[in-house]
Amino acid sequence: MNDLWNTLLQWLHRVGLHPDRTAVEQAGGAVLDSASAAAAGVGQAVGSMDMASLLALAAALGWASGFRLYLVVFLVGLLGATGALVLPGSLQVLAHPALLFASGGLLCVEFFADKIPGVDSLWDLLQSVLRVPAGAALAAGVFGADHATMALAAALMGGTLAATSQAAKTTTRAVINTSPEPFSNLGASLAEDTAAVGAVWLALAHPAVFAAVLAVTVVLMWVVTWMLWRFLKTALRKLRGWMGAVEPAPPQLPKT
Repeated sequence: MNDLWNTLLQWLHRVGLHPDRTAVEQAGGAVLDSASAAAAGVGQAVGSMDMASLLALAAALGWASGFRLYLVVFLVGLLGATGALVLPGSLQVLAHPALLFASGGLLCVEFFADKIPGVDSLWDLLQSVLRVPAGAALAAGVFGADHATMALAAALMGGTLAATSQAAKTTTRAVINTSPEPFSNLGASLAEDTAAVGAVWLALAHPAVFAAVLAVTVVLMWVVTWMLWRFLKTALRKLRGWMGAVEPAPPQLPKT
């Protein structure tokens, strides 16, 4: 923990901020202590991660990044920074104070933007170009440069899972936004928050159980995405037909 505070304070000094060490520890100590206590069981479970555990973690990071990229980055970085988890591969960079600060700020923006009808779909549109490559990069980072073959395989897996969850999220939100009430958006967003945290925890604590749950979830996502996409196409077709029916006829020129 002292190493974390020293790194944080050194980074703040470099950017021109000079806070008192005691004040910083008192302000953040309670939060970090609670996070460490909550993740203690996870840290013990992954003290020595085998290949199956690493693959489960890579799959979890890729899948969850498809709808909660910044939450995944911040959560894994926080686990590494507090010492609750020894980050494998190239994921150690996620624990850097600068990256924790950036991902935490973007997490706050996404948390609120994702719960406002209409704004959530716009946010998804803007983030869609980031989530799939970021999910692939995070999954590959589990193995790092020392295991190039496994890192490439993990990148392909992570990118595919991120694309699957991104497509399911986008189509689901598009259908939900057809309802005028805001509570369905809020419920769906909170469910996604829970699913992202739960996926990372389950992959770390129970890799085999996570693999089984993920397989079923991915199949269900494909089915739901296909059904909702057909619904949206039908709705758009009816809307175009209705707009064509009410469109006024062009004026007729007088006959000469």
